[in-house]
Amino acid sequence: MKIYTRTGDQGDTGLLDGTRVPKADPRVEAYGDVDELNALLGVALAAGLDPDIADWIVAIQRDLLALGGRLADPSGRIAGRVVKATLGAQDVERLEAWIDQLETELPPLHRFVLPGGCPAGAALHVARTVCRRAERRMVALGPEAVAPELLAYVNRLSDLLFVAARVISRRAGEPESEW
Repeated sequence: MKIYTRTGDQGDTGLLDGTRVPKADPRVEAYGDVDELNALLGVALAAGLDPDIADWIVAIQRDLLALGGRLADPSGRIAGRVVKATLGAQDVERLEAWIDQLETELPPLHRFVLPGGCPAGAALHVARTVCRRAERRMVALGPEAVAPELLAYVNRLSDLLFVAARVISRRAGEPESEW
């Protein structure tokens, strides 16, 4: 299979249900932001994450592929029959458990933290902001367009990325800059 199809040369793309939409369609924007987030997590991995967090990030990257697939599937064609495209409450709970585990390594937060730290931590901060943008785009699609568990997942993921950025930089001996 060739990587190029020429079907999008006029500025439209196909959703998983066969619908053709402009590449600037809000749904395409939403799953594009999820794709960008996934790529930024790859940058964080390449910058050098500790093995425990690296394993989590790889699992999250797989989740984000599922999320993107769900967003590209407005009619729900794949959601019910493709197991790897399933995201639910148990995945949100998994993120919460990871947050709770990482927070044991951090002092309480009393002020805003300026993004930065070590390169991997800074990459996680950037990923967090893209995650928030993806969440806003998903919300903009409307309550009927996105399953509530998907919104909960990205909301919790941004929290995890913030905490992970702080932990990675702390483990690297980088002080936090507060505002």
